[in-house]
Amino acid sequence: MSDCIIRRMTLLDLDEVLEIENITFTPPWSRTSFEQELTRNVAARYLVAELDGKVIGYGGAWVILDESHITNIAVHPDYRGHGYGKQLTQALMQYLSNLGAAYSTLEVRVSNITAQNLYKANGFISIGKRKRYYEDNNEDAFLMVCDHMPEADPDFEEEETVHE
Repeated sequence: MSDCIIRRMTLLDLDEVLEIENITFTPPWSRTSFEQELTRNVAARYLVAELDGKVIGYGGAWVILDESHITNIAVHPDYRGHGYGKQLTQALMQYLSNLGAAYSTLEVRVSNITAQNLYKANGFISIGKRKRYYEDNNEDAFLMVCDHMPEADPDFEEEETVHE
């Protein structure tokens, strides 16, 4: 596995992110949804995985006080199975911890064993089921949580960080 660069998502990444989104999810998020997440949602943080100048994956979450909720993680099919999803998930969890998250939650389709295994490998456990969570086919989702986040980097700071 070549090392990929994990960095903050920008509006310039949206064409490549939307390509991955449309291949991966049903129904996919729209460009407008991503634009609003990046420009209007103060709780939202998104990262991309970049390899040789190409966005090959992305992940995002919402952070409110000490809680984080992972909204999506996806890797382009051409790059799956090489550890990039794990690398992206770990980087996202570190980022969330740096922002003050003590734990993280997410939903995952009951049929998506690959994603469930990725999350379990990163410390998530299933704590329940959301019946008919996915509107496209009424599939149930497992609610998963990780309450042992990576240790926060004490030197972490970003422009949006609020100090009181």
